[in-house]
Amino acid sequence: MSAEGLAGLFRARSVALVGATERSIWSTAAFANFARLGFTGRVHPVSRKGGTVHGLPAATSCAAIGEPVDAALLMVPEQSIAEAFADLNAAGIRHAVVLTSGFAEVGAEGAARQEALLAAARAQGVTLLGPNCLGFINYADRVPIWTTQPPMPILQGGSIGVVSQSGATAGFIAGFAHRQGIGLSYQVSTGNEADVNVARVVDFLVEDPATRVIGLFLETVHDAPLLAAAARRALAADKPIVAIKIGASETAARAAEAHTGSLVGDDRVFDAVCRQLGIIRVSCIEDLVFTAALLSRTGHVRDRRLGLVSISGGICEMAADHAELAGVAVPRLAEPTRAALREILPAFGTPNNPLDVTGGAMLDASLFARSLPAFGADPSLGLLACFMDLPDTPEEIASYRGEIVRQIGAGFRAAGKPSVMLSVMARPVLEPGRALLAETGITYLGSGVLHGLGAIGRAFAWAERQERGLPAAPPAPAPVGERPASEHATLAYLGQRGVPVVPLTLARMAAEAVRAAAALGGPAVLKIASPDIAHKSDIGGVLLNLEGEAAVAEGFARIMASVRAAKPEARIEGILVGPMRRDSGIELFVGVLRDPLWGPAIAVGLGGIWVEALRDTAIRLLPVTPGEVLEMLSELRGAKLLDGYRGTPGIDRQAAAEAVARIGDAALALGPDLVSLEVNPLRATMAGAEALDALAIWNEEG
Repeated sequence: MSAEGLAGLFRARSVALVGATERSIWSTAAFANFARLGFTGRVHPVSRKGGTVHGLPAATSCAAIGEPVDAALLMVPEQSIAEAFADLNAAGIRHAVVLTSGFAEVGAEGAARQEALLAAARAQGVTLLGPNCLGFINYADRVPIWTTQPPMPILQGGSIGVVSQSGATAGFIAGFAHRQGIGLSYQVSTGNEADVNVARVVDFLVEDPATRVIGLFLETVHDAPLLAAAARRALAADKPIVAIKIGASETAARAAEAHTGSLVGDDRVFDAVCRQLGIIRVSCIEDLVFTAALLSRTGHVRDRRLGLVSISGGICEMAADHAELAGVAVPRLAEPTRAALREILPAFGTPNNPLDVTGGAMLDASLFARSLPAFGADPSLGLLACFMDLPDTPEEIASYRGEIVRQIGAGFRAAGKPSVMLSVMARPVLEPGRALLAETGITYLGSGVLHGLGAIGRAFAWAERQERGLPAAPPAPAPVGERPASEHATLAYLGQRGVPVVPLTLARMAAEAVRAAAALGGPAVLKIASPDIAHKSDIGGVLLNLEGEAAVAEGFARIMASVRAAKPEARIEGILVGPMRRDSGIELFVGVLRDPLWGPAIAVGLGGIWVEALRDTAIRLLPVTPGEVLEMLSELRGAKLLDGYRGTPGIDRQAAAEAVARIGDAALALGPDLVSLEVNPLRATMAGAEALDALAIWNEEG
C-alpha cells in the first residue's frame, strides 16, 4: 500500500455513503459529520430505493451517481458486501471504508469471508479500511468518514494523529483529548485490518505535515516489518510515537483475539521493540494523551533538567518525589540564583528547586512574574514546570486566579526557556480556560502531578533516545545448512561462529573420560551428551569438581546409570568432559526465540538458577550489535553485579556483549526452522566470556 493510496482515501473530496438510510444511527452520524467538520467536497447518499436520504437525492447505486467519486463508506449487511464491491468497481471507486462486521472477529467462517473481501479489493485495486471499523477523521483537511459523532466543538490545529484498531477506543482517546483542550490531526480506526493496517497508517503519518506526534492503540501488529521501518523513520524525523499495546495479561490476550481474531504476540518482545525503536509505551489513555500533547507542544527538549515551581510546599515535595520516579533530574540551584530569589521571595520563602513561591502570591500574583525569570536563569535548568490549576469559569478568570495565570505566563515569557503549566489534580480544560491559555500563550496540561511528571519523564527519555539515533543494522549472516541438536554439537557450532566456548571432549567409555580429565590438569565436569535430554541436572546427568582417575571413572558410571534409569528411551552419545571453572565469574543467560509477529529476538539476563528465579532479562530484535547488547546489560535489575558488588569482581562487559551478538548471528544463520537457542550459562569474568552449555530446539515439521 503506497502513501499515495492512503492520501487518496484520507483526503477524499467526494464520498459515497453506501447503504444510506435515516433509520440508521451510523448513516445519520456519518452524514452529519460532513457538516460538523466543514467538509467542502461532495457527499452522495446511495440507497437501493433511491428517493431522498439525509435531504439529498439518493442514487440507487454507485455506478448511477454519474460522476467520479473518491471514496465510499459501506454500511450494508455482510451478505451484501460482494454486491457492493462489484458496484464500486463499476463506478471506478478505488477507496472504501467498511463499517460492516461479521468477518475475522467471529471465527473461521468470518475469516474466510474476510479473505474473499480482501481478494475482491485487490482484484479491483481498492484501498480498503476495515472491515469492522468506524472509519477515520482527517481533522487537518476536514475529511470525516466516521460513523459516530466526534467531540464538539471541533478543535482545529491539532497535531496528534491517533490510530487505533478499536474504533470505540479511538473515540475514547479523542473524547479525553477534547476534554483536555487537545486537538487531533487524525483519528483512524483500522478494525480487522484486512488491507490497511496500523503500520501503513503510521507510515503515512510520518510524512504528514500536520502531524507532529503519533498515538497508537494496538491489540496486535499485522505488519511488524513495516511498523518497525516506519518507527525508524519517525525517530529519524524527530516525530514521536506513543503507544498503548494490550496483551500483557492472558485475559487481555484472549479478549483481543475475540475482538479482532488476531494473536497479540509476546508482550515482552513488543516492549523490547519499543526500547529498540524509540516508541514510547504507555499503559493508559491518560498517559498517551498527556505525553503526546506535551511532545506536540514543547517539541524535542534538548536540556532535560527540570525546574519545579508551585504555590504549595506540599505540592513541591510531591512533585519532587514523582520526578524522581519518572527518572527526571531536579538539580540544586546555583548560589547566584538563590541570592536573586531571596531578593524576590517573602522573608519566609526559601529559594530551592522545587521552588515554593509561597502563599504570598495569593496577595501579590506578580511574585510569579518576578521569580520565574530569576529561577529560569539558573544554568542547571532546561525546562520549567509550574503547578497551577486553570480557572474554569469567566468569574474565576476575572478573580485573582486568572491574574495568577497571567503572571505565570509573563514569567514564562521572560524566562525564555521551554515551560509548561500543570494542574495539581487531573481536570478538564473548559472553553473559558482555553481562551485564557490562548491569551497568555501558556502550554498547559490538566494532567495532575502524577500524569504530568510522567509525561515529562517520557518526553525526556524519548529525546535522549532520539539523539542517540539507531545504529546501522548489521548485515544478516549467510544461512548455513547445519542443524545441531545436542549440547556438544551446538557448542561446536557456536565455536565455529566465533563464540568463545568451553573446551569439551566427548567420551564414550569411562577410560576415555579418565584420559580427557587428566589432560585438563585440574578438576573436571562430566555431563551427559544426548539430543533427547534438555535438563541434565534434573536426572543426575551432571557431576562437578571431580579429581583423580577413580572419581572420574566412578562419576562416568553414576551418570550413565542415573540417565538410563530416568530416560531409558533417550539416545546417549556419551559423556562430555570439560574443565571445572573455579575462578569467580557471573553466569549470564542468552536465549534466542522466534516471536510470531516480530521474528527472531534475543534475551539476556542473569543465568544459571537466577534466570527463572529473577526473570531479569532484556530483549532485542535480531540482529544486534555489541553496542546494543551493552544497553541490554545496563537495563538489567542486577546490572550492578556486572561491575562488581560487595567484594565480588565484575566482568568485561564489552567481551560479554561481543559474545552475545555472535550468539545472535549464529542463531540467525540457522534459519527459520530454529525454534530457540539457549546458552545457559554464558560465563563472564574480567578476562572474557565463555559459553558453558547450549541447547538448540528445532521445529520438527521444518
